[in-house]
Amino acid sequence: MIKPSIAHEIQPAIVNFTITDNVINGELEVSLEPLISGIDLNAFENTDDAPEAEQYDALRALSPQELQTKFDETWNEIKSKLHLSAGESSLDINIDEINIPEIGDIELSRISTLKISSELPDDGSDITFGWNAELGEIIIRQLKADGEVNYATLLTSGGTSDPMPRIGAPNLSGLDNFLNYIVIGFEHIIPKGLDHILFVLGLFFFSLKMRPLILQITAFTLAHTVTLAMATMGLVSVPASVVEPLIALSIAFVALENVRGGNITIRRTAIIFAFGLLHGLGFAYVLGDVGLQPSLFISSLVAFNIGVEIGQLSVIAIAYVLLGLTFGKKPWYRSYIAIPASVLIAAVGIYWTIERVFF
Repeated sequence: MIKPSIAHEIQPAIVNFTITDNVINGELEVSLEPLISGIDLNAFENTDDAPEAEQYDALRALSPQELQTKFDETWNEIKSKLHLSAGESSLDINIDEINIPEIGDIELSRISTLKISSELPDDGSDITFGWNAELGEIIIRQLKADGEVNYATLLTSGGTSDPMPRIGAPNLSGLDNFLNYIVIGFEHIIPKGLDHILFVLGLFFFSLKMRPLILQITAFTLAHTVTLAMATMGLVSVPASVVEPLIALSIAFVALENVRGGNITIRRTAIIFAFGLLHGLGFAYVLGDVGLQPSLFISSLVAFNIGVEIGQLSVIAIAYVLLGLTFGKKPWYRSYIAIPASVLIAAVGIYWTIERVFF
């Protein structure tokens, strides 16, 4: 279930499907207010930045009955952006029940639950589901009758799920599932993981020498791998309200240390390892939301981590090609590129820390 977040932050919707021979049933957990107001959730990370922000805020203040009336008025338009298919045939989506919570804490997003269904044709074709990119990210799961996850994916920019069969395990092979989780891990860094990108850039701007860079990346990788595995297996649990501000603070810390300069030390390596433990918990929140098929738990976990690493190494490679190769040997590289960039990264980290603690 989606955990309520700060009202202006955008988080993925979640839909859980069960599919039989003749019907598909789904439970969609989503914030209705941005969908009704027409905010392009693919273009903004915060609803305050959208032109429809005022309308969105007004919707958040409505009672459940008033909000449902607004939703009913816009449902046909919203439904046109959802895509449910059996083979080549498009399916109509029915709403069987809507559960909209009371207003509650106005500072938290309101997550509504829609129970949806559709009758399936008799041809036995597999099912796909997706929605337009403007509706934001969505986690799609196919569940067994006992509630275990058969298939899961995260759509970040529109598109559709892999084909889901009527009964039994999905058609994804072990290799296909492995590749799917690599993509999910990579996309959590590029393009959606701006905080992790800035942290990795903070490591990059410390030094262009290979030894400091390898030591930092190795310490960070080992650490986040440990906590990612432990958190995913339920061995450790720390609230996001604690982890997210600390991740922001870690970004500011490594960037400010770049300004001071010096050689790589055991102290800096240990600090980066500690920060890596925090980032691993952040990765685990994403993987926990997507879900893991029990029979493919280990391979999915490994694949997600590989995707994360490919994303991080891609960030470093891009930075090195654009800055290191071109300007790295210039005598002014540190004064005019590394230090100003680090100061900017630190400023963003400090801002995020304050925002995540107080707002």
